Amino acid sequence: MTATALTITTDRRTDGTPVLAAVGEIDMSNADSFAAALADAVTGAGGTPLLVDLTAVEYLDSAGLATLFGHAEEIQLVVNPLLGPVLTISGLADLTSVRGL
Repeated sequence: MTATALTITTDRRTDGTPVLAAVGEIDMSNADSFAAALADAVTGAGGTPLLVDLTAVEYLDSAGLATLFGHAEEIQLVVNPLLGPVLTISGLADLTSVRGL
C-alpha cells in the first residue's frame, strides 16, 4: 500500500499555545505516524490543551478519527468545513472543542 501524502508540523503560537498542524490526507496508510506525532505533541504540551489544526486536511478516515478520539480530552480542533460533518456524525465534536464547523 502506498502511503498517502501527509505533512505534520508542531509549533507554538505567540501566546504559547502548542499547535500540531496536518496537511494532506489522514488515512490508514499514515495513521500510525499521525498518532505518534499527536501523542508526542500532547506530551510536549505539558497539560495545556493542544490545538490540532486540520484546516488543510482534505480527507480523514476512521483510523485518523480513532487517533483523535484517543486524545479528545487533551486537544482542541480547528477544521475546514469539509471535515465538519465527519466530526459531528462520529460524535467527536461532542467530546472536544471544534472550531470551523
